[in-house]
Amino acid sequence: MRVDDFDFDLPEASIALRPARPRDSARLLHVDASGALADKAVLDLPDLLRAGDLLVFNDTRVIPAALTGTRAARAVGGGGAVSAEINLHKRIGADRWRAFVRPAKRLKIGDVIEFGAFSAEVVEKAEGGDTLLAFDKSGAALDEAIAATGVPPLPPYIARKREVDAADIEDYQTLFAREDGSVAAPTAGLHFTERLFAALAARGVERCDVTLHVGAGTFLPVKADDTDDHLMHGEWCTISQASADAINAAKAEGRRVIAVGTTALRTLESLAPEVGRIEAGSRDTEIFITPGYEFRITDALLTNFHLPRSTLFMLVSALAGLETMQRAYAHAIADGYRFYSYGDTSLLERAR
Repeated sequence: MRVDDFDFDLPEASIALRPARPRDSARLLHVDASGALADKAVLDLPDLLRAGDLLVFNDTRVIPAALTGTRAARAVGGGGAVSAEINLHKRIGADRWRAFVRPAKRLKIGDVIEFGAFSAEVVEKAEGGDTLLAFDKSGAALDEAIAATGVPPLPPYIARKREVDAADIEDYQTLFAREDGSVAAPTAGLHFTERLFAALAARGVERCDVTLHVGAGTFLPVKADDTDDHLMHGEWCTISQASADAINAAKAEGRRVIAVGTTALRTLESLAPEVGRIEAGSRDTEIFITPGYEFRITDALLTNFHLPRSTLFMLVSALAGLETMQRAYAHAIADGYRFYSYGDTSLLERAR
């Protein structure tokens, strides 16, 4: 499909720079299976779900993966000191990370970037600033150094407008985050609070967890003209046997499986060998879901509002229908919904 089919105009004023407070006070646009739209609030979610529905959460935890370092002036070959912005996006080994680096053009293979208490050597460079870094610390020692030095890796559309501050450390983490490894939050989960969980439990809604460590590639624009030419960045995901059993039981009993966020959805679909059945296990996934995809597990999706021309807008269009999502987004923009990571959310039922 043409990437232009997924474009739309979004006013700058629609982009949320801070989350709703409290978290569960955000708005929610309900798009049912027929395509009908209804303006709701996150606290209305229990009333929109059924007893026996299974919510699937991504329990990944965001690490402080945004680093600022300095490449010293070169003694040979010229070149002054360079300040480098590093966004880690995928761990390759105990001492190695792939990262998006700026300014990548001013760094060469073999350059060393200093971060104060630790450093990293540029080992490999690829397109778009994607760089392989080898650190002088490894394992837990590297994790501790990154935690002491880094800050939450806010999406570019927020980071361009304001600095990261202390509030983001809590705001950009779900209450149920458990497994360290993401460099971006599974943002649909940011709306959940203890009182919302209590209301869902009282409704008879069930829950389970999966894990997908979100990479910074989720923020990359689609530069190809056709979706067939776009390459996804791989992300690691896993489903436990307990969660697989809960999901398979729900499908077998005709109960709905509802992904909380596109990362939970991508995990479900990546580990399902056939319609209606999922398998426990772990893998790297590069799944790219566009209209025409046959969903194997997901019946509905809770998700925030996404960027124009993005793989995530393509995904929601595959679930609910492109024309329905174009209409839903036009309504959301006109009605003042807040977009992106810190914005409002939507409940999308799979189109009939």
